[in-house]
Amino acid sequence: MNVEIIGNWAGLVWGALNAQGTLGVKGLKKATKLKEKEIYAAIGWLAREGKVSVEEAETDVMVTLL
Repeated sequence: MNVEIIGNWAGLVWGALNAQGTLGVKGLKKATKLKEKEIYAAIGWLAREGKVSVEEAETDVMVTLL
């Protein structure tokens, strides 16, 4: 795994959030076909860039574009 790949995953996650609004990790997995660890890497990338808000819900982590 390298930075370019994580950036590509971040692009997929951003695209899914842009199209569908707030999603949980489960919804992101379905929308992007990425594995859970890939989703979390992408969320970290986007969070570091200040592009997403992340909130922990009871059963999932909810992600929203800023």
